[in-house]
Amino acid sequence: MTPARLAVTPGEPAGIGPDLLIEAVQQPWPVQLVAMGSATLMRERARMLDRHIQICQFDPREPARAHEPGILQLVDIPLAQPVTAGRLNVANAPYVMESLQRATDGCLDGTFAGLVTAPVQKSVINQAGIAFSGHTEFLAERCGIGKVVMMLAGKGLRVALVTTHLPLRDVASAITVEEVSTTLKILHAELRQKFGIADPRILVCGLNPHAGENGYLGREELDIIEPVLHELRQQGMQLEGPLAADSLFTPAHLQTADAVLAMYHDQGLAPFKALSFGEAVNITLGLPFVRTSVDHGTALSLAGTGKAGAASLHAAIELAAQLCTGKHG
Repeated sequence: MTPARLAVTPGEPAGIGPDLLIEAVQQPWPVQLVAMGSATLMRERARMLDRHIQICQFDPREPARAHEPGILQLVDIPLAQPVTAGRLNVANAPYVMESLQRATDGCLDGTFAGLVTAPVQKSVINQAGIAFSGHTEFLAERCGIGKVVMMLAGKGLRVALVTTHLPLRDVASAITVEEVSTTLKILHAELRQKFGIADPRILVCGLNPHAGENGYLGREELDIIEPVLHELRQQGMQLEGPLAADSLFTPAHLQTADAVLAMYHDQGLAPFKALSFGEAVNITLGLPFVRTSVDHGTALSLAGTGKAGAASLHAAIELAAQLCTGKHG
């Protein structure tokens, strides 16, 4: 079988993304890894880390081959200005976006089977005048898809979100029948198709404390979430909820669950990361290709020091390789 090709974006050039990629290419992988970034940056960061890499210009006309340790296949994207590890530079924000755009377009045209992303710094991208709320939203727009779903997976737990990078004051109005229903349909379908779970059991959080206390602490559970769950159960989905989020993330609930659906970012990801931070994978569901990412940020203070842990990027590459080859995560 011809190995799958994965595009890898190194993310914020002043952060730890380049470091993690340099560490990742030191070992063999059953897929071909193709970095979308600056050759100059990667050489300089490898020198700082005292790591040997051989950079080869990627040629899509050549047959795909499994990754060989120490070799970095790369599509060279020039930086606007030289990078100082740990120091953000707004001038390089367009470079970050070009890396993402070219990687995504390569997935859409079939050059790559999947995309693995290192962390970006949202603040510096927005300071450059580029509206950017996150990879998940960017990928949905670039692919022309109205709705995708963010899910994190690690240590046997999967947590998906109805809303992602929204201010907390905007969350309640974003919890609609359509959003909850569409998110559950995408989550259910992807658990079956990508993860090979024939009949997924999904736990669904309420929005309000104690899942609304029968309307005394909010009516979103009664008016929105419960009607959606009732309708989808009639279609054959195994759904439990709405459940109080403060007691849902316990072994008694989670031991038989295939995934949890949270209503907003911190509701789901705070308990998830308490259990799995640094070893988990961020997955975008609903795209026409596989996309995985790390579960952490740019860690500017660790860039170029050799102290950044690469476990999450390794897990992201491993899961992307499994999903691209149908071996399931």
